[in-house]
Amino acid sequence: MKILIAEDDPVSVKILQFTLEHFGYEVISTAGGTEAWDTFDREPVRVVVSDWMMPDVDGLELCRRIRARPKTEYTYFILLTAINTGRENMRQAMDAGIDDFLTKPLDREAILMRLRVAERILDFTTQIRLLKELIPICMYCKKVRDDSDFWQQVETYIHTHTGSNFSHGICPDCFDSHKAGATLPGWKSSGS
Repeated sequence: MKILIAEDDPVSVKILQFTLEHFGYEVISTAGGTEAWDTFDREPVRVVVSDWMMPDVDGLELCRRIRARPKTEYTYFILLTAINTGRENMRQAMDAGIDDFLTKPLDREAILMRLRVAERILDFTTQIRLLKELIPICMYCKKVRDDSDFWQQVETYIHTHTGSNFSHGICPDCFDSHKAGATLPGWKSSGS
């Protein structure tokens, strides 16, 4: 996974970059919010780790710009703070779209845990996005065609892509239209 770092302190950038690369992440380092925004706008990434206080474009403004960028996949945004920020500042950060907070100095294990959460959340957002895309479905049998050109029941397709399970019932409209003289699946007719 590729991570964008927005940090104006060169020492903090090196420590963070070394830590993330040590954990196997690909890192793009920028020297502040303006450069981070320009980099993100050219090539969006799924995770941003940004300092809060930076000249020109601070961490909150960077997050607002990312959230406002059209047609951009969800980006998990971790904000670095030098001190405990207090409730009002945290509320302001959450309103800007911040997902998570870490205090400086950097705790290697804490950032690794945050990134694991980010990976899970981003995986789910990708699954949801895929479900919102056009899915080829047979107009007769309602089977769905997957990426391997294999046709399968819609329930199987959704379960495979999301882990969702299904129970079956009958809606009132179908009940009304099928009860007059027809035998419903799993039901015996009254004449049997």
